[in-house]
Amino acid sequence: MVVNKNVKKAASLTLAISLLSSPLAGQAIAKTPAKHKSKVNLRIMETTDIHTNLLNFDYYKNATSENVGLAKTATLVKTAREDLKYSQNSVLVDNGDLIQGTPLGTYKAKIAPLKDGEVHPAIAAMNLMDYDMATLGNHEFNYGLDFLAETYDDANFPFVNANVYVDDKDNNPKNDVNKYTPYKIVKKFVRDEYGRPKLLKIGYIGFVPPQINEWDKSHLDGKVITKNIIESAEKFIPQMKKKGADIIIAQAHSGFNGSETNTEDVIYALSKVKGISAITFSHTHKIFPAADEKSLDALFKDAKGNVLPGVDNAKGTINGVPAVQAGYGGGSLGLIDLTLQQERGRWNVISSQSSVRSAAAVKPDEKVVKTVKNVHDATIKYVNTPIGSTTDDIHSFFALVQDDPSVQVVTNAQKWYVEKYISLNKPEYKDLPILSVGAPFKAGRNGVTEFTEIEKGPLTIRSAGDLYLYDNTLKALKVKGSVVKEWLEMSAGKFKTIDPNKTEAQELLDAGFPVYNFDVIDGVNYQVDVTKASKYDKNGAVINADSNRIVNLTYGGKPIDPNQDFIVVTNNYRAGGGGNFPGVKGSEYVVDSADENRQILMDYITEMKEITPTADNNWSIAPISGNANVTFLSSPNGQKYTSATGKIQYTNKTDANGFGIYSIDLN
Repeated sequence: MVVNKNVKKAASLTLAISLLSSPLAGQAIAKTPAKHKSKVNLRIMETTDIHTNLLNFDYYKNATSENVGLAKTATLVKTAREDLKYSQNSVLVDNGDLIQGTPLGTYKAKIAPLKDGEVHPAIAAMNLMDYDMATLGNHEFNYGLDFLAETYDDANFPFVNANVYVDDKDNNPKNDVNKYTPYKIVKKFVRDEYGRPKLLKIGYIGFVPPQINEWDKSHLDGKVITKNIIESAEKFIPQMKKKGADIIIAQAHSGFNGSETNTEDVIYALSKVKGISAITFSHTHKIFPAADEKSLDALFKDAKGNVLPGVDNAKGTINGVPAVQAGYGGGSLGLIDLTLQQERGRWNVISSQSSVRSAAAVKPDEKVVKTVKNVHDATIKYVNTPIGSTTDDIHSFFALVQDDPSVQVVTNAQKWYVEKYISLNKPEYKDLPILSVGAPFKAGRNGVTEFTEIEKGPLTIRSAGDLYLYDNTLKALKVKGSVVKEWLEMSAGKFKTIDPNKTEAQELLDAGFPVYNFDVIDGVNYQVDVTKASKYDKNGAVINADSNRIVNLTYGGKPIDPNQDFIVVTNNYRAGGGGNFPGVKGSEYVVDSADENRQILMDYITEMKEITPTADNNWSIAPISGNANVTFLSSPNGQKYTSATGKIQYTNKTDANGFGIYSIDLN
């Protein structure tokens, strides 16, 4: 389908002419004080990290879910536009990570891939919702540049990206050419407070994490390069101002981080770039402004645990710049309400208020539902395809505090694949021990409902997707025993430091440390001493160089040799430097596979026919001397499994977000 990209512009001009000629506009002008400085209210609406959650449905549980769904966000957008104050003065933007994340995304990319002229269901929904602008997230690149282009060529709205460039391979950065349109300045007619039409030139600029070249190396190598977000902003924003942009909206698919140098989560640094009027951000699936100060702490703490200066959670500003982050999956709509004043021909932001509206209580937009229903139904049929069976329940409720079958199943499958691969293709590595890495992807990252729970009995493609969320590809690295040790030290940053002499309750898990970076390494045995401080912060920076949380690390019953070679099986994200794990990036590839970890898991289950999901308990939290009262959060649904652990008890209490509070006996 070919769409006329000038439809919106023509409509906007028609609106302007009608406003200028309307009797109401003339009356408003007559009543306006002669020397009044015009004020305009402008509402910026943000969706982000939709991850193909188009309907309020959880494909892994095969049930409706009221916490996700772009169709529900569409209802919030309608309501936000109906506000008389902003009825003609609003724009709608998307901040990326749109086309990957659920089985529906996989279905349209891999099983029934888009054909030329076919509209991706996510784009079809967004066309209905009348978006003004979009930018790309890192997951837009998961399926390659051709699929990305095929997806967006049917959009009724443009997208911008300023830091992805064509790889011209000449090592001369001065002649690099942007792969996509770096920014756009869009003319929009709005009404001032007296009803008079005003022309506002809105500049949009977009950014993606530079690490996409590492995370999706197989798709991007030799085709594009990605540059630093801050440097790109400092290059293009002055150009936008020079070309007449009245305000500039920076759409950064990047999270908040206090570091001035971290190139993945740069919002704090971006807020200091001169000329930005507002920031819509994303990537970490968090919400800003946060619901409460505790949630804010998890978002905006520096490496030392202090909330960073310049963050105003009440107004939703960062270093004075209005900002918003709308969470995950269409569960929320982000709003930045600006008041602009025109003085001497220039528009300035004189006040702002950011907020986030939850979609939990609203009904889905029926037009969006109807538009995506056929693909939705086909996805359900696909994910319910049988692949095997399990002899016991599989769940992830306690995967962050003890060795867990939901991770073990994945690491077993990965090792199975690499053993076969080496025997057939690389026999020179046959004598090296193979270790396998897994992480509890579904451990509450996106809310209390996001945990794996698979009942014993038949397993389907849906089950495999529940155990492995991402469209990662398998990689195996050759590393030394010393790297294995530091890899685990980094992973141990998920735990807070516990004082063994403190009797009041202490939280064990650091909410600011991503669950997908809590790597378990199977094939070695180890314990984590949580009474010691973490050696690394969540970004891989050394904060306590002399601390060693990993104790009793052994291979084959003996202390691990720092100089021994190991093959470690992981995924493209980690192998490419994702998470900044020490010593990992740049390691020798033993297996550089294009096969997806999830597909390997499906093949493993199919070949085994029946699996017995048992954790081998190769890791644990080291016992603590004293009477420490240690707690952690998980779903209240996990209480039915506490009797099997022996050390975990449900307190029958929940926190403000509905997570159950559990105690764990480490004494």
